[in-house]
Order: sequence, then structure tokens, then C-alpha cells
Amino acid sequence: MPHIELPEPDAGVIRRLPILIEGLKARVGQDLLIVDEEGRRAYETDAFTAYRRVPMLVVLPRTTEEVSKILKYCHENDIKVVPRGAGTSLCGGSLPTEDAIVLCISKMNRVIELDYANRMARVEAGITNLQISAQVAKAGFFYAPDPSSQLACSLAGNIAMNSGGAHCLKYGVTTHNVLGVKMVLIDGTVVEIGGSLLERNGYDLLSYVIGSEGQLGVITEATVKLVPSPEGARPMMIGFRSPEAAGSCVSAIIAAGIIPVAIEYMDRAAIEVCEAFAGAGYPLDVEALLIVEVEGSESEIGVLLGRVAEIAAQFDPKTIKISADPDQSARIWAGRKAAFGAIGRVADYLCMDGTIPLAQLPHCLTRINQICAEYGLKVANIFHAGDGNLHPLILYDANNPEEAERAEAAGEAILKLCVELGGCLTGEHGVGIEKRELMTTQFTPTDLAVQMRIKTVFDPTWRLNQAKVFPLAFTDAMRAGNAASTPEAA
Repeated sequence: MPHIELPEPDAGVIRRLPILIEGLKARVGQDLLIVDEEGRRAYETDAFTAYRRVPMLVVLPRTTEEVSKILKYCHENDIKVVPRGAGTSLCGGSLPTEDAIVLCISKMNRVIELDYANRMARVEAGITNLQISAQVAKAGFFYAPDPSSQLACSLAGNIAMNSGGAHCLKYGVTTHNVLGVKMVLIDGTVVEIGGSLLERNGYDLLSYVIGSEGQLGVITEATVKLVPSPEGARPMMIGFRSPEAAGSCVSAIIAAGIIPVAIEYMDRAAIEVCEAFAGAGYPLDVEALLIVEVEGSESEIGVLLGRVAEIAAQFDPKTIKISADPDQSARIWAGRKAAFGAIGRVADYLCMDGTIPLAQLPHCLTRINQICAEYGLKVANIFHAGDGNLHPLILYDANNPEEAERAEAAGEAILKLCVELGGCLTGEHGVGIEKRELMTTQFTPTDLAVQMRIKTVFDPTWRLNQAKVFPLAFTDAMRAGNAASTPEAA
């Protein structure tokens, strides 16, 4: 699709590929390199599959030391590097270019240290969220962030995008659950930011790193919080006659001072597809569904679910169903976690990731449906309603270029709507290439200049994850290696 512009690859760099391969072989060995086209093609896209570029070379290091050697060599030879975890980004955050090396840390997935007394774990950043939780479950702990891709997504990718998940309403997103990182800069320097303490003196550099989308360095290790497993948890399903009623109910639950573990929203289109796929027991005669989960002792759960049911009754629900046992609870969540994959079986889609104030939720849901109808497209809404993180899935035919362009235009309109309503362009998926040109919608030129100068401090030659996050017109000089041209903040 021509809508999102990508820079032309540097033919001079590509011609040097045989020399670069030999140089990397000498430093880290041939077994870490993927050179053949078939092998490289596996890395041509991430979960934002509308755009594909086969990278020049793929490297799969096993240690921080190897990452350091690779980056130092790339720095000395003026080579672009695209950091990659599991490639589950939905915004093109790890899309490669033909003149770049993909540095994938998927082999770095060990648990290094478990400190239950201080409720921490130190792990390599290629590990998945579920792997961390599995390692600590017997001790009565878990790692809280739970994006839908948690079976596959790497911790490094979570850190890069500041990912959340269904249970972030209570436990927070990645930035609330990571205490420190080990990161390799473009020149090979290894730095440790943050650590094992909840409070630290000095500048909070960790907040720069979490959500930086591979712009500052390659994260190889992280120290994460471990959360005690709750005594119990139980979800309920509330079916509504309209999306607006469901949105109003969410606001009322939060306004009442109740903080569930999760409040998830699905509209009719999403309900039908997910129920057919997972057999979760979702009602098929409603326009919108809320999945509300609370946790605690059995008596506490009963009280909280009763209060939620009383609030929901004010909005004329069509059905209220409380999970009766663990098996039913698992089915309810299995349907929600499988939602993106289930919808992907019936249509191509673009997944938006805007965030809005909760008070705007009913109006926003109405406008999302109107926008997609105006572009002649269908939409399935699935999102974390409790914190206003929207995930409209715009359905289209990827083999129809005209329809694909309409889908992207509808997505832009939805994201601009989020900003207009007092929200922001992204909640947990990042900016990547998808929202890059929309950054001027949310940020002033001065804002962007400050952000770009921060990147220049960490990556002076702008070789890390080029053409992401910042509008291309703002970064031409830096991507060409002229860091001195970084705009000054007003």
C-alpha cells in the first residue's frame, strides 16, 4: 500500500553486504547469522502485515556481549539496525528495511535470578510474559502485564511499546512493572538503567527507555516486579442493548470507586466471531458485552460482583451472567484472548490503539462506527474499556489496494478523534510506522524536537530503528547521519 512512505534503501550499503557478513562472522560466528533469502524472509514483517521488506541480514545473538559486538560493528560501519523481539508489533515497530540488519533477541530467554523475598525477577529480555509467570507460579507469584499476544510476545517488545493487557486496570502497564534494564547502545556500550530498588535518586532514565520503541538501544535484560497470586478471581459478563449503554456502564463502575482487575469490551461483530471460534458462552443477542473480573477472597468477590451488577442494572442490560466455576472463567477469557486471531480468520484488519478519557467512551464508540460506515468498511471493537484503551479492528481486503487505503484513512480518522477527545494516539501498541505521520496531531514541533534530541543523545548517528515514530520530513537529515541537524527546541 502506498499510503505509508518508506525510505529508499541505500544501494551502497547493500553492495557491501559480503564484507559485512564476513566482519560479523569474525566477531560472533556464522551460526548467529541468517544470510539466505528464505530465512531472511521470515523477518520481512511483524504483525502489521500490510507492509513487508526483506532485511539485508538477520542476527540472533545469545548474550549481551554478542549484542554489544554486533552493535559496535554496525556503528563502525554505518549500518542500520532494527531491534526485534517476537515480531508481534501491530504498528510496524519492527518492520525492517532492505539496507538494515535485524537484531533479534529471541534466543535470549533465560531466567537469571529469582528474588521472592523482594518480589523481583531478573530475566533476559527475549523471554515471554507467560514464561516468567510459569517460572514463579509455584512460589505463589506472577508477572502482571498480559497483552493478548502474551503467549508469544517478548518482554523486550513489551518494554519497547509499554504494553499493557486486560489486567492492566489494576496492575498497571509495563512501566509499572519493570524496575530496571540492561541495554546496549549503538556503539556497543552496555548500560544499566534502574535496578532493584523501587525508589532511586537522580534522573528517571528508565521512563525514557520504556516505550522508546527501539530508538535508544537494544534491551537484553530486565528486572521485573513479581505480584502475589490472588486468593481467587472471577469474571462476569454483562450484555447490553447498545454500545453507548456499555460505555456509560464502564464510567459508572469506575466512578463508584470500584477497581476491577479488568473491564473488557466487545461489540456484536467481535462477539459473534469469538464465540464461533472459542465457544466461550458469550450471548449472541446483544450489541455489546462487558467482561468484568474482580479478585480477592470468595466473600469479597461476591460483594464486588454484586455491586457491579447493581450498577449495570441502571443501564438496562439484556443479560448478566456470573462465572460459576474455574472452567467457565477460563472459557470466558479464552474467547477474549483469542479475539485478534479469531477475527483474522474471517478478514484482514487494521488494529487501532487510541486512548480516550472514560467520560468520552459512549460518544467515541458512536463516532467509530460512523467513521467506518463513511468509508464503507466494517469494524469490530475489542478493547480495554477500564482504562479507555481502544482497539477498533477495521476489516478490509488486503488484496484490494483501494480498500486498503480506505482502511488506513478510517484508522487515521479514528486516531485523530481520540486526540480531539482529550486522549492520545497510542495506548500500548506504539507508534511504529503506522502512526508516525500522525505525531504532529498530538505533539507540537517543539515537543517533537525535544524527543528527537533525546534520541540523538543515545543514538547520535540515528542508526537504530530508522523511519519509525518520528515523521519522515522531520528526520531526513538525522537519518542521513547528520545529527548536528537535530531541530532545536523552542
